[in-house]
Amino acid sequence: MRVRPSSRNPASVLSALVKLLVRRLRQAWPDVRVIVCADSGFYRPQALRRFERWGVDYVIGLQKNSALLQRVALAELYLADAYKDSGIKQRLSGEFSYGAKTWGRERRVIARLEHYARGANPRFIVTSLTGDAELLYERLYCARGEAENRIKEAQLDLFGRRASCHKYQANQLRLLLAALAYTLMVQLRRLALQGTELAQACTATIRTRLLKIGGVIVRNTRRVRLFLASHHPL
Repeated sequence: MRVRPSSRNPASVLSALVKLLVRRLRQAWPDVRVIVCADSGFYRPQALRRFERWGVDYVIGLQKNSALLQRVALAELYLADAYKDSGIKQRLSGEFSYGAKTWGRERRVIARLEHYARGANPRFIVTSLTGDAELLYERLYCARGEAENRIKEAQLDLFGRRASCHKYQANQLRLLLAALAYTLMVQLRRLALQGTELAQACTATIRTRLLKIGGVIVRNTRRVRLFLASHHPL
């Protein structure tokens, strides 16, 4: 499950949503495993305690603080020296046990360190899962970001957030139309654009470079000519 923070206490919203989903899912599948993936905007100590009480695993981002940065200070210096010598971006993943004062106990924290032209870029997550630290960060936590890209694509590129009508049914129809447009765009990439430079392009790029193209067709007895605007990207 992947969710995005709202302006009203996102951790409380997340906890309430997880509680409802877990109850409903376990009515049908008592042994189902639920893993919550969320960024640091959803982090709250009480949320972690609730997930553990409900038997829900989690991978949640942690905001940087002096205690976390102190734990990785030596590794950061090593990466900075390695980047200075090679000029190549340096990355390192590791883990340690950490317990903030509000936690009540220590939990597993995974650190993903990176150093490149812009300097250091450390990231931290707290998780209840076991397994390789790098795989958990790259394949599970970072997959959250790809889900957010798809949400942004539907909201921004396909107008999925336009809900300004006075009636619920009208706004629901707008959302359904955006969902239909998203489905059509997915099929366009899968069926028509495979093997082209637009095969992995986002909706905004496809609209600009392929769909929203104004042109004029002039036909006479000898030939058919297609005129495109001078600012056409191709």
